[in-house]
Amino acid sequence: MTMMPQWLRRPPILMNDSSNGPWGNGGNDDTNGGARNPWAVPPGGRKGAPKATALDEFLKRARGGGSGGGNGPQMPLGANPRSLWMIGAVLIVTAWILFTSVHQIGPQQRGVVTFLGRYSGELDPGIRLTLPAPLVSVQKVDVEAVRVDEFPRDGSENVLTGDQNILDLAYTVRWRVDNPRDFVFEIKDPEETVRATAESAMRAVLATTTLNEAIGAGRTNIEARVAQMMQQILNEYHAGVRVQGVSIRQAAAPASLIDDFNAVTAAQQEAVGNLNNARSYSEQVIARAQGEAAAFDKVFEEYRLAPEVTRRRMYYETMEAVLAKTDKTIVETPGVAPLLPLDRARKLTEPQTEVTQPTPAPTAEAGR
Repeated sequence: MTMMPQWLRRPPILMNDSSNGPWGNGGNDDTNGGARNPWAVPPGGRKGAPKATALDEFLKRARGGGSGGGNGPQMPLGANPRSLWMIGAVLIVTAWILFTSVHQIGPQQRGVVTFLGRYSGELDPGIRLTLPAPLVSVQKVDVEAVRVDEFPRDGSENVLTGDQNILDLAYTVRWRVDNPRDFVFEIKDPEETVRATAESAMRAVLATTTLNEAIGAGRTNIEARVAQMMQQILNEYHAGVRVQGVSIRQAAAPASLIDDFNAVTAAQQEAVGNLNNARSYSEQVIARAQGEAAAFDKVFEEYRLAPEVTRRRMYYETMEAVLAKTDKTIVETPGVAPLLPLDRARKLTEPQTEVTQPTPAPTAEAGR
């Protein structure tokens, strides 16, 4: 019987040292001539110290701990669980350092830096590097944006004026961050502090203002006074806030009192109109009296120069002024007329030129 060489009876992949392989048995086949079960008890039973099974040998070689110089497939040394945990930890720490050490500050922003909770400095716009958190933290503050707060947040509110009237008021406050350090550290809640300051300043100013000023031409003065008072209070707080302006959007009497308020306003306007008329009339009377006094002074000067002529002239002018407004009949005959037609005389209501009656009887004329 022809015997086949040993290398022809085995696959090429199993031509290495089979003593350490999972299916080998020191080059000896079992009694049936085939590979034995790796989970089976090795030939000869368990004598003395327990022998490692083929599966144990395979797992040992997979972990890189196999003996002998076998050239079968093996996993890298760093693939054990401990090495994987170390690599993962290094990656996490690296990412944490990158994300907490590199800061991008916008053109309109400033970065407030704290080291272990204490103020350390400010970062200008650009890409900036710091120590990682939690040693250093950076808070970005927008110093260019103008914040707008509306008061109240919905509708309007009632405010008492200096003359004990109720004013229905709505207004707007504009402000921005002027000092990032003070804005972050000096006040716990800067936005609410600004709102409370605005409400306090507005009520304080209106407490010294009348209703007519609040709803009329005094709005501009009220807005300027409120902005100035707000800035003064916030500076005392070291809030790091700059007030840009105050605008009154609505200032009117409450809806429940609008009819009464309109009636009072109309009466006030009527009183002002009557007062203006009285002043105009008084100015006219005074001007006329002054003119008459100046004319009398001129007549007196003429009287001093020629008393008799001036006296007669004044008499004629006075009689002319008196008789010009009365009805009169003028008889122009050489003798006494037996009958005067007084019933046919024409009464004049105003001075006219002399007109001769077209009758043969005595003529009646109207005087000046």
